[in-house]
Amino acid sequence: MACALVPLDELQVTEPGPAGKAHALPALHPDRKEERCFLPYRSPPESGSPAEVEEFLEHAKFITEDLEWLLALPHDKFWCQVVFDESLQRCLDSYLHHAPRGLDLAAAASSPAVVDTQRAVHRAVFLAFLRMATHKESKENFITPAVFGEIIYENFLFDIPKILDLCVLFGKGNSQLLHKMIDNIFTQQPSYYIDLDETVPTVLQVFDTILDKCGLYCEGATAMEPMKLNSHKQPTAMTMSQQDLADLVLYLCDSTTTIHAFLDIFPAGCSSFHSHGFLGRLTSFYETAVPDLEKALRKRNFDDKRVQEDLWRRLSHSCREIVEMAHLLLHHTCLQPILEGGENMQTFAEELLLLFTSFLPEKRFLSDYDEQFPIADDISLLQQALPVLDETRTSYLLQGVQSAWDSVGRRSRHRGAAGGGGAGGAEARQPEGAEAMLGAGCAVSEAELESLLSCIRDLLPDLGEGFLLACLQEYNYSSELVINNILEDRLTPGLDQMDRAAPRPVKEELPDVLDVRSNVFDDDEFDVFRRDQVDMSRIWKGRRKGENAREMLNDKQHVAEQKARYLTYETVVDEVVVEPGESGEAYDLNYDDEYDDTYDVSQVGANDLDGDSLLSRRPFTVPQILRKVNKPEFEEEGEDEEEEETPQFVQDPALLRERAEARRAAMHQRKGFRPEPRPSSVVGQPKGQGQKLETVLDRRKKEAAKGRGANHNRRNMADRKRNKGMIPS
Repeated sequence: MACALVPLDELQVTEPGPAGKAHALPALHPDRKEERCFLPYRSPPESGSPAEVEEFLEHAKFITEDLEWLLALPHDKFWCQVVFDESLQRCLDSYLHHAPRGLDLAAAASSPAVVDTQRAVHRAVFLAFLRMATHKESKENFITPAVFGEIIYENFLFDIPKILDLCVLFGKGNSQLLHKMIDNIFTQQPSYYIDLDETVPTVLQVFDTILDKCGLYCEGATAMEPMKLNSHKQPTAMTMSQQDLADLVLYLCDSTTTIHAFLDIFPAGCSSFHSHGFLGRLTSFYETAVPDLEKALRKRNFDDKRVQEDLWRRLSHSCREIVEMAHLLLHHTCLQPILEGGENMQTFAEELLLLFTSFLPEKRFLSDYDEQFPIADDISLLQQALPVLDETRTSYLLQGVQSAWDSVGRRSRHRGAAGGGGAGGAEARQPEGAEAMLGAGCAVSEAELESLLSCIRDLLPDLGEGFLLACLQEYNYSSELVINNILEDRLTPGLDQMDRAAPRPVKEELPDVLDVRSNVFDDDEFDVFRRDQVDMSRIWKGRRKGENAREMLNDKQHVAEQKARYLTYETVVDEVVVEPGESGEAYDLNYDDEYDDTYDVSQVGANDLDGDSLLSRRPFTVPQILRKVNKPEFEEEGEDEEEEETPQFVQDPALLRERAEARRAAMHQRKGFRPEPRPSSVVGQPKGQGQKLETVLDRRKKEAAKGRGANHNRRNMADRKRNKGMIPS
């Protein structure tokens, strides 16, 4: 047991030796490590097949049990396992590398069992890293802070890439705990700040790589090699393959999400990014690459529309992350020191104004940033903290922001002035073209629209809702702007001429589906949707009660009805003789004065030489089905004997049976008699007790012939029907 108030790095323990003699060892020693193999992590299967799901569940269960065993170890045993067990580090590193991120969780969640297992592994890995980042668990169990920093740094228990992955994987819901964890790592080992400074150029290289793949160039980018003469021939976002474009968007989304999570959880790292000019490079990249990628996603034809929608969602997410990253850098490096007060407030205010001024050429970025984080609010804070701020400079900056909105063809939702702030709290917007891509109609929901109308009518109750709806639509659903323009009488000409008491247009209700449906059974005697009373005596299931099948088959009433119908076609009249008394009554009413009867007397085309005369009518023939002819009995299929004449008297049934039996015997002899097959035995013995040869053969035969029935034999049956003349060739 560990002695009280003695750090683990100075603790000595007694362990039994090879010869049975006890000897003293340091508490952190490789010989005290337990022999246990930690499996590397595998991501959840995408296909969701039962075999892959079962394999993932079993594999993840082993990892969870091993990590829970690790967390249950005493303090000294835990650190021996962490420091000297390489399989444990490979397991933890594999989880950080392959674990699904936030946007990938929906695709990875194939079943509830997979979700629960993934959540268990996720929790166990987080607790393991949390304990590894803690140098003091209690008064008795602790490590000297300097030694702790050396242990985690020299053994690569933590490094900058691992910390970035920890932020993006565990930041949601654990931000405060993760902040304390990372802050303790950087506090106990300041060398991580140096590593972070060396990592920022690598992060900047991510954006340069994306620009290079798109065939673009950004000012301030680090030129790794001179530009080639044939660089204009390289693929662009519009010409590269769809897989390359998808990989590029996924790479951008993963990079921006990871960096944003780190800056949000560990604000002290913002100074390292800011010192390398990260903010300027970020805005230039946004202005250059984002419109090009959005254009490619909108105009290219994707084989799968779901892939296109997913890529657009990821690109929109990346744009929001970039804008929020810029706000984090500005807030923690400039605004926060001004709000806290100090000696260098003027210096930080000057730097903030310079950064805002550097945004003015980046029209697209500036408008998107101002929508989420209104610049007028920040300038208002500066004016309150520093009353001596140059008014001309702030007015120029606000005019530049408005010019950026006008240049991108959009209208700002925030109204700001040099002396006051604008309306804050704007919701995050998708990039330009997102509404056209996703088919968004109204900018606000129905509930938000009702709230805006209620807010305006509280101040201006005399105005009609129809007029207010038109004003909100004109001024991009900004209630403050609508109220201000109405009170100052600065409405647009179209709204100024509109009736201010106009009521709200009545929403046209859609008709009921049953009223607009079209069906062949409409308005018949069984149309229950339009009839309240239906003759239930004509509805039955199965054979009707009191009905004889033989009588129903012998009932030829429908044949007689059809015969009478066809008899009406036997009389063909070429000319109709009109009696003198009938001419005026029958035909004069239908006569048209303007009808051209020049060719009515001629049989046009009737006496052509290339065909028979149309005047020679074909005599009417009664259909064969309506003729009364005694048909012979159908013989069995496959018989080749000539049909015997059907006798007009009843023969002896015994003689008929003998003849039928003789014909069947001859057919069996000709085709070969097949005895009844033995019963199949595919069930066999219980599992694990072995199977007979007959069972194995029957299972193999069943597997080979399983596709013979159902819809798999359509071609053979069609050929059979065609050979018998049932289908015209």
